[in-house]
Amino acid sequence: MNTTAIWVTIAVYILALVAIGVITGKKSKSIADFTVGGRNAGAWLSALSYGTAYFSAVMFVGYAGKTGLSFGLWGVLAGIGNAVFGSLLAWLVLARRTRDVSARLKINTMPEYFEKRYLSKGLRTFSAVIIFIFLIPYSASVYSGLASVAEVLLGINDTLFLIIIAVLAIFLITLGGYLVQARADFVQGIVMMVGIALLLFAIVRCDKVGGIEGLKQYAQSDVGLPKLNGSQWVGLMATVLMTSFGTWGLPQMIQKYFGIKDDKQAKRGIIISTVFAFLIAGGGYFIGSLCHKYYTAGVDMPAADYIVPNMLKDSGLPNILLGIIIVLLLSASVSTLCSITISASTSVSIDLISERSKTELSDKKKKTLSQVFAILFIILSYVVANTKTPILDMMSYSWGIISGSFLAPYVLSLYFKKLNKAGAWASVITGFCIAIIPAGCKVLNLCGVENEAVLKLMAQGPLYACIAMICSVVVCLIVSFVTQSRFGAEKYSAFYTKTAE
Repeated sequence: MNTTAIWVTIAVYILALVAIGVITGKKSKSIADFTVGGRNAGAWLSALSYGTAYFSAVMFVGYAGKTGLSFGLWGVLAGIGNAVFGSLLAWLVLARRTRDVSARLKINTMPEYFEKRYLSKGLRTFSAVIIFIFLIPYSASVYSGLASVAEVLLGINDTLFLIIIAVLAIFLITLGGYLVQARADFVQGIVMMVGIALLLFAIVRCDKVGGIEGLKQYAQSDVGLPKLNGSQWVGLMATVLMTSFGTWGLPQMIQKYFGIKDDKQAKRGIIISTVFAFLIAGGGYFIGSLCHKYYTAGVDMPAADYIVPNMLKDSGLPNILLGIIIVLLLSASVSTLCSITISASTSVSIDLISERSKTELSDKKKKTLSQVFAILFIILSYVVANTKTPILDMMSYSWGIISGSFLAPYVLSLYFKKLNKAGAWASVITGFCIAIIPAGCKVLNLCGVENEAVLKLMAQGPLYACIAMICSVVVCLIVSFVTQSRFGAEKYSAFYTKTAE
């Protein structure tokens, strides 16, 4: 395969991002610019930044391939869930209230939000540590998704390709953080929408699928729309719920709400983010669900993380379209990497070092520290990616632990003024202890433990993530109610009325 057209397309994309970084980076001066873009993002910028942070090679390559292999066309339910619950409902429930309180109290990070809501420096410190450590597996899963693309579609050493991506992410972040990233996300969001539309058209028309008639036959077959048993339905629903509601507790997603300009832009962002999610997630999972049209399970079906790249290779797509598709995957992944890295690095620089420093650090020093930890985070992510852990597992460990710990004290605090510090701590610890089980089993396995129970539990990341989120919500409400007389809610009232100077 002649890859010249593909490399030219990739080169144009990288040059465009470099230009955006250089031009926009000059405007990034304060720590608020670095973390929340100066709280001046319009609806399109906010919504596309949210969407491009949401969907990466993890979804297109890892989840789409795995759900397609396991559930056929039923896997499209994950994409619909991401659009309805992860985008539409998330923006309706969270965006406007989060934007209001973060702007009013000048909150820049999720750990800072927890301190100001629950008056607990300990909770701020704990959440900062958890965010930095456990966003690493998610970041690593993005690298793994791109590695399979490089190997199958470009035929190059994945190490070289991933180094290029890491350098590009470092470049965008160190130039200006969120301010640069949001502008880049706008361009990348457009690329993703155009790319997925072209890809869907080309895939459906290719010989392997056979057009609309071929889709009808596939939907009527046992492999295309299989009859799922009880455990399979549980697995599918766990995937749908984790990949949808999991975003509600992730710092890199919540910080997108921090940067929205005003209430009007937040309302408009609801529609844009939902349409974007339906197209990108729905299209991505739909493509993965067609894998049985290409291969036979147990015969020539590639490993889950390599299904979609091989489908693209075997579809007979023009090289220029393949180049656009690779740029689509790059756009989604670089954006996600930048969002994750900014959240992780600022949690250390702002919420740990700066907050506990005896002398107040200037914005310039905070920004420099954030850039240093961003580079460290990207390097650690690359190292973890080389453990060859399946993409779905790494992402579920990360989302499960972080959202399982923080979804309840964040989401509930937007609506319930009677939550207290005891309830918040109880929910965080509960969610963390439940969600850490599969990740802990994975660590044991890497250390050589081959116990049957360990192997089974380490593959249950999505299920334990859902259990953790549900239990943390219940615990947060119950403990806050039971301890109300001792830890009254009156002292937290300023959070809902006060305006920072």
